[in-house]
Amino acid sequence: MKHITIKDVAKELNLAVSTISRAFNDKYDIKPETRELILKTAEEMGYRPNPIARKLIQQRSFNVGIVVPEFVNSFFPEVLLGAQEVLHEKGYQVLIMQSNESEETELKNVETLVDNMVDGLLVSLTSENNNNSFYEKLLKRNMPIVFFNRVAENLNTSKVVFDDYKWAFFATEHLIVQGYTDITHIAGPKNLLLSKERSRGFNDAHRKYKLTPGHIISCGFSMREGEELAQQMVEEDTVPRAIFAASDQSAIGFMKTLKNNGYKIPEDVAIVGFSESKLAEHVCPSLTSVKQPTYEIGKAAAELLVEQINNKGIFVPQSIVLNGKLNIRESSVQITNG
Repeated sequence: MKHITIKDVAKELNLAVSTISRAFNDKYDIKPETRELILKTAEEMGYRPNPIARKLIQQRSFNVGIVVPEFVNSFFPEVLLGAQEVLHEKGYQVLIMQSNESEETELKNVETLVDNMVDGLLVSLTSENNNNSFYEKLLKRNMPIVFFNRVAENLNTSKVVFDDYKWAFFATEHLIVQGYTDITHIAGPKNLLLSKERSRGFNDAHRKYKLTPGHIISCGFSMREGEELAQQMVEEDTVPRAIFAASDQSAIGFMKTLKNNGYKIPEDVAIVGFSESKLAEHVCPSLTSVKQPTYEIGKAAAELLVEQINNKGIFVPQSIVLNGKLNIRESSVQITNG
């Protein structure tokens, strides 16, 4: 089968090769109707642009790197779907790497992506979060970077986050309105901004109702960490009447251990999670949880990154804060007799 070239298209339309090239590169100095005719003819002839030539001409790889902390939960895969929709539409290939909650692996992942000449990076930090100086160097070299979900507070680049403070406040308020005053917050890793914001929302909800703030215990996001903390509380006889967990996974782990030790939910302990995992509706009892707009987080982050790439390092960093919803289910609703 003959390989159709740009010269073949030019010959078919009796146009200069330079005119055909301008049409493919969407230049301003070509009439829209001429461009439409060229693209239609090229498609009919079976012409496919040379991707390597395109990259050389535009001095881009048309690859974008994405680094996430884990794939255990549905949160990050859902974010990636949103990011990929935008990036594929803009002609970018997506290279995805997982740091497995290790700052060392995160650093190696980013170095690998940069060495492979990606045009930009979308990054959600590990819970260890100690690579800021490295990212700062990349930003000084005009590497486009957008952080999402788990962000670097002090770096001057664009970020897409959830309104963690507001929805932690509402989640805690829901428990208080149910009549609970002995509430413990199972917090995420201390050095993450989202953990700080969720803890701040927890405390401020108590202040609104003139209650002494409950305990805040740094636990982590995993199911195993929730199980271990619950077992420790059971053994020490310090299980509270209500739990607000910084993640569904730690909340579900907590529920599992309590049930194994004879506690009833919500009769003995009410529980609220965060992030609306796919398990929230299917555990028994179903878990009250804060839903985050995962798909929209990915789309917003990708759109900011493409804008930054197109502006070639000249950009004003933006912070996008997205909203959510508290899905109230069985695990947190006070049961009254009669």
